Order: sequence, then C-alpha cells, then structure tokens
Amino acid sequence: MALGKVNNIAPVGTELYPSHVGIIMDGNGRWATKRGLPRTAGHYEGVKAAKRITTEASRLGIPYLTYYVFSTENWKRPQKEVDYLMNLLATRLYSEVDFYKRVGARVLIRGDFEKLNNAARDAIIATQEATADLDRLVVSLAINHGGHDEIVRSINRWLKTRNGDTPISETDIRSNLDLSFIPPVDLIIRSGGEKRLSNFMLWDAAYAEFAFYDTLWPDWGAKELKSACDDFAKRARRFGGVDS
Repeated sequence: MALGKVNNIAPVGTELYPSHVGIIMDGNGRWATKRGLPRTAGHYEGVKAAKRITTEASRLGIPYLTYYVFSTENWKRPQKEVDYLMNLLATRLYSEVDFYKRVGARVLIRGDFEKLNNAARDAIIATQEATADLDRLVVSLAINHGGHDEIVRSINRWLKTRNGDTPISETDIRSNLDLSFIPPVDLIIRSGGEKRLSNFMLWDAAYAEFAFYDTLWPDWGAKELKSACDDFAKRARRFGGVDS
C-alpha cells in the first residue's frame, strides 16, 4: 500500500515540544517478574501504557510518535515469549481501531514486517488501512526494526534505482528509509533504567535528545510523557552550531 504523505497534522502544543518522539518501551518483563507474574503479563500491561501515552501525545499536539515494539534482535528471546508477542499483534492491534479513531491516530509500521507470521501481517495491513484517513498524529510501530537493518534495506532500495556510477548521498539513504516522510526523531525516551539505543532508529537519531527513566514501562502514563516533553523544552539544540 502506498503510504504517501500525512496531511493536516495538528500543530504541536508548544513550539518547544518535540515534533517526533521515539519511545523504547523497556521493563515489561521486569514489571511482571516483580509481581510474580509471567513476563507476558508485563507485555499486556505495556499495551495499556502505550494507549495512555498516545492519548496524551494527541492532547499535547505531538504529531509523530514511534514505539519500539519488537527489534530484529528480539527473535533471540524465548520462543514462548516471541509467540505471545506475535499473537498480541495479531489479536490486539486491529481491535484498537476505535481507540485510534478517538485520538485521531494514523498507524503505520516501521521495519521489515514481511518476516512476521501471516496473522500479524494481516492485522498490520488491516490497521493501516482502517486508520489511513486519520490525521491528528501518526503512530509508527517499529516491528522487526533495527537501525542497522533499516539502513541496509535503504541502500538496497537505492541500488535498484541507481543511475550509472552516481555515488550514494545522505539524501539517497534518508529518502529510502522506512516511512521517510516522517521527520527525524527529536526526543528518544527509554523507560526501565537502561541507557542505550539498542539499535533504534540509528539514522534518524543523529541529533535526537535522550531521556532515560527508571520507571518501568507499564507504569507510564500522561504525567511521565508531559514531564519528558517539559524537560526537552528546556534544552538548547544547536545541531553542531553555536548559540546565536
């Protein structure tokens, strides 16, 4: 399905807030283990947290939100957990269409989702089609996503259209990334206490601000997102330059 550009995205609530927030949702398993629950229970609660954050992002007027749902490395997890996550995508993603419509969220996928099972792929396609006309914010779900893999696939796309001996440029790579019409990420939030990117949006994170929090993902809500955006608003972004 051709994605095209998103029109009529709502203005950001404040000019100092990020236009694009990326979130590494860490701590689901630990949240469940602390409560004597199976790790899968943490992932289920993590979906609820994502809905709370999406609702607040819509309220704040943040136009682009990217969730790191499943990485290219997550296939190494126990098979039972991987199967649960795939089933969660297959059974829960499309069932939330009414929620997406309520907050005005267009849902798109970032990553090589062709490697997912048929049920998960069908749910992804159906959800993208059902939300295609929503334009308050774009929620991109990074599924089977890895920064290295995305750059490699971008270059391979470019090679298919290469003209003669023309060398590849930054613009060529950027224009062939997944969802290339979405601007680079301004703020990357990671929950759960870890302080690393874990192969998330490596190209578009070149000048992102980072915010790391100890709070485990299932405990996140509107207050936490608002606090992170308020902190972002206080930072000076120079992009390699100096203050004027």
